[in-house]
Amino acid sequence: MIRAGLRIAGLLVLLAIMAPPHWLWKQVARSPFPRWFLGSAGWTCGARVSVTGEPIAPHTLLLANHVSWLDILVLAGATGTRFVSKAEVRDHPLLRWLADQNHTLYIERSDRSAVLDQARAVADALAGREPLALFPEGTTGDGELLLPFRPSLLAAIAKAPPRTTVRPVAIDYGAMRSLLGWTDGESGKVNAMRLLGRRGSFAVTVRLLAPLDASLDRKALARSARAAIEQALEDSASNGGAPAL
Repeated sequence: MIRAGLRIAGLLVLLAIMAPPHWLWKQVARSPFPRWFLGSAGWTCGARVSVTGEPIAPHTLLLANHVSWLDILVLAGATGTRFVSKAEVRDHPLLRWLADQNHTLYIERSDRSAVLDQARAVADALAGREPLALFPEGTTGDGELLLPFRPSLLAAIAKAPPRTTVRPVAIDYGAMRSLLGWTDGESGKVNAMRLLGRRGSFAVTVRLLAPLDASLDRKALARSARAAIEQALEDSASNGGAPAL
């Protein structure tokens, strides 16, 4: 509990330090502070991040596995990506404010009438230079089992610009994956306190994999991305994975 309290205090200090210059910077240009804050927040929570793979080109959609809320801190800090998020995040004032600073796009999964507007928003986002990330599993898992990728979550990229690159990303926690996983049986508060209260740090590797054929339909994209990530995680596990620190 003491370690969790110290980490929470560290996160609040980071926010207090970075929020004012971020507000000033974004009055005239796109602020770099969301990436710096999220990366520093991940470090404060214990993540020691490394990145493998070719650099990300402009107009790239990242399809990543989803183990924990830490994925957002890790991936944003490593790549500067924006995210596609479920609309429920908007119900939490602080989370929504933080997500908005990183220009998060919200997807209402149950509103079929909004698919075209959502697709247009995704296309506009991919027209910029920053990558955009999506978690096709739709939820976090136990860290051990890669859940099915939902083709329906890729419907919003149907109108992506022709120059869009689609890249799978394996977020690899190595030996720590099962300890960091977040399943439905654990509340968000309990999970956060458990992760923030753990001793020491942990290694995580962001594995940027080879681009997929962006012309594939959404079902084929979902299958291909899942297969690539699954293979990368299996290869990593067979080689010892990201070591615990």
